[in-house]
Amino acid sequence: MQDFEDIRFYKDEEVEEALRQYVKHPMVKALLQFTFPEKEFSEIEELVIQCRSIRDFQTRVIYHSVDMVLEKSTEGLTYSGFDSLEEDQSYFFISNHRDIILDTSLLNYTLYDHNLVMTASAIGDNLVKKPFLLALSKLNRNFLVLRGLGPREMLKSSLKLSEYIRKLLFQDKRSVWMAQREGRTKDGSDHTQQGVLKMIAMGKKDLSLCEYFSKLKIVPVAISYEFDPTDILKMPEIMAKRMKETYVKSANEDFNSIMQGALGQKGRIHISACGLMEDKIFSDIEAQQISVNDQLKVVAEKIDQKIYENYMLWPANYIAYDLLNNHEKYASKYSDKQKRQFERRLMRRVDLKNALEVNSYLLMYANPVVNKEGLYESKS
Repeated sequence: MQDFEDIRFYKDEEVEEALRQYVKHPMVKALLQFTFPEKEFSEIEELVIQCRSIRDFQTRVIYHSVDMVLEKSTEGLTYSGFDSLEEDQSYFFISNHRDIILDTSLLNYTLYDHNLVMTASAIGDNLVKKPFLLALSKLNRNFLVLRGLGPREMLKSSLKLSEYIRKLLFQDKRSVWMAQREGRTKDGSDHTQQGVLKMIAMGKKDLSLCEYFSKLKIVPVAISYEFDPTDILKMPEIMAKRMKETYVKSANEDFNSIMQGALGQKGRIHISACGLMEDKIFSDIEAQQISVNDQLKVVAEKIDQKIYENYMLWPANYIAYDLLNNHEKYASKYSDKQKRQFERRLMRRVDLKNALEVNSYLLMYANPVVNKEGLYESKS
């Protein structure tokens, strides 16, 4: 039996003590005052320390935090596909990944609204180095993915993680969220990493890969932000990659991304549950009698197809695509006013004299159109 102490989230009996310890931490206090602006802090404190479980904390506090983020920094959240999911059923949600905290927060907000099982969610331990962030993550049912390990330690850690995911889904009947790749998508092009699927498959025990994946009840999720408030923060890493230079994160980069992602303007947001990957998908893959690596490659492609198909494209995506290609192929998808607004955004964020910078920024918004076009071309 694996020991999951170093990666697990809080047990319900640990919640009250953690809340008492961190409720007055300046950053936690700021989050709580943002969430309940009409209340005195003494009232907020009382409300918080009355939470006796993770569910209490998520539904009495974090749900309202997400509400405030949506009210203050978006033009609304829409969703699709959740009505086809069953109450009391645990699912493995594999999602494209754009925002460190919001992706999973918005999914759980939507699951709660549909009376569906909320998730335990994977988060890189590099993102929660600060003690208050680690506590908040464990209060939000986040479990840790350990980063920066050597090859042998990484193998052991991956096995432990896969077994923990198996336990959550099958024993605890808890849904699980995991990003389709390590780290956020920086260039707007969402691709499932085979390495992520390979780690998940380590928990299959005596089942074949396809049998196990079928039992996991995988539901791909597409989350689409009209505007990425962290787009400018992602540019240095994108530029370094394109210049084939090594990129080193600054000390507070991840924390700044968390704050900007939560508070920066995002326009409209759509989140889509892309449908359960049914048994037939996996039995068809198994029937091909291909290697395990090739099976993983096909599963990754199937997840990507579902995400591209259900990804909501906004005017900004079409405008960036047309500007990038210097044509008006999608001019019917946006107005002149929307185009002018996007061009002003571009002007404020990048050096227009730097062609590579302009190209990189436009690709960030244009790539979802490229991927959806590719999907339809492959079907024709």
